[in-house]
Amino acid sequence: MTPISRSGARRRSLATLVAGALAAGGLAAAGMTTLEPGAASASSHREAPLISGNPKYDNTDVYAFVGPDDPETTTIIANWIPFEDPAGGPNFYPFADDAQYDIHIDNNGDAQGELLLRYTFRTNTKNKKTFLYNTGPVTSLDDPDLNVTQTYDIDLLKLHDQSLVSKTKLADDVPVAPSNVGKASMPDYGTLRQQAVRQLAHGGRTFAGQADDPFFLDLRVFDLLYGGNLSEVGNDTLKGCNVNSIALQLPTDMITESKQQPIVGIWSTTQRRNAQGNYEQVSRLGNPLVNEVVNPLKDKDRFNASSPWNDAQFLKNVTNPELPKLMEAIYKIKAPAEPRNDLVDVFLKGVKGLNQPPGVRPAEMLRLNTSIKPTAAPKRLGVLDGDNAGFPNGRRLTDDVVDISLQVVEGELVGAKNDLGDAVDANDQKFGDSFPYLAQPVAGSRGPLAKGTAGGNSVRDQVGNALQPTGSADGTSNTGLIAASVGSGAAGILLIGAGLAWWRRRMQRPN
Repeated sequence: MTPISRSGARRRSLATLVAGALAAGGLAAAGMTTLEPGAASASSHREAPLISGNPKYDNTDVYAFVGPDDPETTTIIANWIPFEDPAGGPNFYPFADDAQYDIHIDNNGDAQGELLLRYTFRTNTKNKKTFLYNTGPVTSLDDPDLNVTQTYDIDLLKLHDQSLVSKTKLADDVPVAPSNVGKASMPDYGTLRQQAVRQLAHGGRTFAGQADDPFFLDLRVFDLLYGGNLSEVGNDTLKGCNVNSIALQLPTDMITESKQQPIVGIWSTTQRRNAQGNYEQVSRLGNPLVNEVVNPLKDKDRFNASSPWNDAQFLKNVTNPELPKLMEAIYKIKAPAEPRNDLVDVFLKGVKGLNQPPGVRPAEMLRLNTSIKPTAAPKRLGVLDGDNAGFPNGRRLTDDVVDISLQVVEGELVGAKNDLGDAVDANDQKFGDSFPYLAQPVAGSRGPLAKGTAGGNSVRDQVGNALQPTGSADGTSNTGLIAASVGSGAAGILLIGAGLAWWRRRMQRPN
């Protein structure tokens, strides 16, 4: 199977466009994942019943690409916690302390990970007597006003047939970039982001923290296919939402088997500690758009708990996907003939001559040929538009995986030419030119300041000072502000209570 070069500018009618978006989310999945139940191997935003109730452990997307500014490196980005509302305080969005956030690398095509990079997090709270995430403006990651902080370790585990060969500590006690509370709390968030990018002793760089969700698509397909009348299409549903990201950039020769075999398979998982103190896998993700719309409800949670080397038993979900049939029934777009071996090649084995390793064992994961150098002008349709550095050869932040997956699932590679898509072709925020490449998270305070608000010694500064345990600089106590506030509040509550009691007595009197 060879890449097809074509222009991505053409579009079909609105119905086709919507269908594309619709299928994009589901079809892509159909093609790529049905392999194994239980793991969200795709853009898994609330993709399975159990994990949707545990967002701290929910993988949303995985990206892997050769560094555009450093072609000798490979960057892997894995995201968690879908649909973060930027103003979702006061606890905001920490990584879980009772989880292992794992990135797996298969560098010989046997569907087993030879390398496992494990991130574990710890939370520290300076002042537990306040509900505030920060007690004043935060200007650095070690600012005493950043009340709740996290750090993490990275361990590199080398495996053979899932048995541990060696374990190396790559990083220890690295600070996490905090949630972006807003301009009053974090006047220069860019500085905090930069301080969270750290060099690794063994080569490479790491980052963990909040970011703008880089996945762009119209998710309203779930409203009976865009409202049932094709009128709701073209809105980036994830605009304004954040995620928690782990970004890791490593020398490419550190993760590949050899220069002669430069293809790696990548997926991420989350393991959560159970009541017995043991870790069990609760989420898994490789290719985008899989578990949401390909796996039936009975398989979704099981897929999240599964491993790629067991994916063959679910092959029928890929060769006989449900979504193309639904598309044909609703939009009269003829479903390609089955079995869909084209989908097996693209999504389970890799494209032959592009990113398929020798002797590959079919399994759901993101496959990247690290020997293909990045292009100066990436095309959003990747391989379909002749750009072999893009999806499904790895996944860049700018790749339009919804449109690509939809077109492939609807038969682009077996002669059914189409330009299906969801009319969302790019992220609303600009990505960076250097590691970690992600756009900064949307701030919790997005509107203008209230009328009468001025610079200088504002109320927020007074509150921050009042929370300091040792008093003000001149030795006097700051607790008066808090006491006065509490006293005023208590007096108000007493007055309200007295008023209600009087009203009840009055209503109970006989006429």
